[in-house]
Amino acid sequence: MTKYVNRLTLGFFLTLIIISIGSCKPQAQNEKATLIKHTVSADGHPMALWEKSSPDAKEAILLVHGRTWSAVPDFDLQVEGEELSLMDGLVEAGYAVYGIDLRGYGDTPRDETGWMTPSRSAQDLAIVLEWINNQKDWQIRPHLFGWSFGSTNSQLLAQRSPELISSLTLFGYWYDADQVMPADQPGIEPAKTKTTAEAAASDFIIPGSISQKAIDAYVKLALESDPIRVDVRNMDQFNELDPAKVTVPTLILQGEHDPIGPTDRQAKLYTRLGTAHKQWITVPGGDHAAFMETPRAYFIHSLVSFLKTVPKL
Repeated sequence: MTKYVNRLTLGFFLTLIIISIGSCKPQAQNEKATLIKHTVSADGHPMALWEKSSPDAKEAILLVHGRTWSAVPDFDLQVEGEELSLMDGLVEAGYAVYGIDLRGYGDTPRDETGWMTPSRSAQDLAIVLEWINNQKDWQIRPHLFGWSFGSTNSQLLAQRSPELISSLTLFGYWYDADQVMPADQPGIEPAKTKTTAEAAASDFIIPGSISQKAIDAYVKLALESDPIRVDVRNMDQFNELDPAKVTVPTLILQGEHDPIGPTDRQAKLYTRLGTAHKQWITVPGGDHAAFMETPRAYFIHSLVSFLKTVPKL
């Protein structure tokens, strides 16, 4: 009888231990990296830099937002019960992930000119990439990811300072390699126009690719983060863009239904790239915001698979 009671007691405690261990697993899996804000000085101007990192990260990637909205709405949208954050997806893949707010966006103020320019943005990216590179003894230099308008800013950096990055990823690439951007009219002033909910929701094109709850959350966060539209000038600085001068490993990601990044522009970019280490991947069912919609897993898998092909130092 005593042996039976001892066995029963032992079995009870073993069961409790198993239940306890099992109950901890989902919590660990659901834990997300903390979003950390850094401030990096770019020639005396404070640049907001957001970070989410895997504890054992050996590689880093810098995400560059598009024309209208800043890093957090674009790359770290949090909606209860849904997985939408590109930062979280890349952290799960083992990366240290950074997102920059360029001048006038999010938590980075405008400078004294009141304008954002492509050349100044490329200079700021160079400074931030150097800062990231100095944070840890990484296996390789940081990867660079540019979305939409951020893709051309990122290409400009890659052409000017290829030694700062290990790879370049361009998504939603809007620029026509054969176009010539006109110079600004003299005397223009920043408009400082209020942003709108309609504009914030405009990148979600495919019905059913993202929940209305998520769209509403994005619109709310975008308007809070970027209530005033950033003013851009000197677009003719993009005339410097030349795919033949891109020599780092390069991935082009294209949403199947993305009207901003049509196939003919991706084709010109891909065929003229100055690197043989290149891929062009179409994301099925994706539009201009594919990385936070239904094709998110496909998008992240494609990106991470490419990053793994980049040679280590």
